[in-house]
Amino acid sequence: MMRVLVLIITSMLISHGFAAINFTYHHYPEMISLMRQMNNKYPAITHLYSIGKSVQGRDLMVMAIGEPANRHTPGRPEFKYVGNMHGNEVIGREVLIHLIDHLVEGYGSNNAEIRNLLKTTRIHIMPSMNPDGFEASYEGNCTGLIGRANANGVDLNRNFPDRFVEINTPMQPETQAVITWIRQEAFVLSANLHGGTVVANYPYDSLAPAVRPRNTYSKAPDDNDLIYLSKVYSNNHGYMHIGRPNCSSNPTRYFKDGITNGAAWYSVEGGMQDYNYVDAECFEITMEISCCKYPTADQLPFFWNANKNALMAYIKAIHMGIKGFILDKSGAGIANATIQVDDRNYTVSSSIAGDYWRLLIQGTYTITVSSPGYITAVRTITVPSNTQAVQVNFTLQSTTTGSIGFAANLYVNWALLILVNVIFMLAFY
Repeated sequence: MMRVLVLIITSMLISHGFAAINFTYHHYPEMISLMRQMNNKYPAITHLYSIGKSVQGRDLMVMAIGEPANRHTPGRPEFKYVGNMHGNEVIGREVLIHLIDHLVEGYGSNNAEIRNLLKTTRIHIMPSMNPDGFEASYEGNCTGLIGRANANGVDLNRNFPDRFVEINTPMQPETQAVITWIRQEAFVLSANLHGGTVVANYPYDSLAPAVRPRNTYSKAPDDNDLIYLSKVYSNNHGYMHIGRPNCSSNPTRYFKDGITNGAAWYSVEGGMQDYNYVDAECFEITMEISCCKYPTADQLPFFWNANKNALMAYIKAIHMGIKGFILDKSGAGIANATIQVDDRNYTVSSSIAGDYWRLLIQGTYTITVSSPGYITAVRTITVPSNTQAVQVNFTLQSTTTGSIGFAANLYVNWALLILVNVIFMLAFY
């Protein structure tokens, strides 16, 4: 309680760390204008782009931040934040706008932490995945559903391909845009910001249809790593780690350490979190960051102050585990090589330049790297800490090299045999 009290007092006195974006709700024209202003002010470290349009034709805008921001740099991981998937859950939208401002203005102010982060990471921030829903919702509506869905009345967090069931609702333009986006970028770590309670929710969200009860723990292959990542956010949040959101809708609800397995809380079919993990090889956590879905604007400083450190700490967590390049004998990168950890039923792939990242907590692991046409490589790797990824490069030997060499030896031996026979015949002739 003391920490929450400090947050409240600090929020009353808050001055923005590096700039002066107002603590007010930014509707679509204002949000776009702000993002363009920041892009124009810091063109060297920002790249503003749209991944598609909403049902009503609003651009789904993303700000990429990094050195450089407009392209992937081999060896640097790709991170993303997505907010406002449910249009009436608005705190994520606003804290992400402030996060963009915090990063670019911090860079401009020579903040060492931020400069180092942007030199080692490319960060993509989408404040609003559902801008139509936001425009339909209204301030002060804490528990209602107006604006939750997109303009077609579809819940976007039930609209992604599911590992167990077929989603019969037609895929929405916002969903398709995000799927295309995450297929184009090799995202390593992500978070999706929601509202309605205060907890970090990790995969799996989904359950096989026959499983009962429907709030059964659904364990992912990387369960320990996902728990750790959830705690990174929870422990750095102003009060999430306490585990008692004290929401009026469920005042006695308790989440140990401020985290929960998704399906153990309630199962979701067609969710974006599981799609990222299963289909896109991207670890994604869903952050619920406010009891009231659309609180009054005077509370925005409190929510920014509560989430700022957690947002930054979670981005930094992308630099844990192992990273490196998968190369052939000539030193060229091998794309789509498969990286497996121990006997886990989960793999990640190298990107087009052969670079890869595998998020892992501290420990010792057997890493198996394979690619068609190459001999599989196996190494035992120790990750000594959770704060710095270990560089581990693999050079794979082509399977054709051995067979070509074998064929060449057979040819040489055959030629020598013929030569000996010819000499023998000539000698007796």
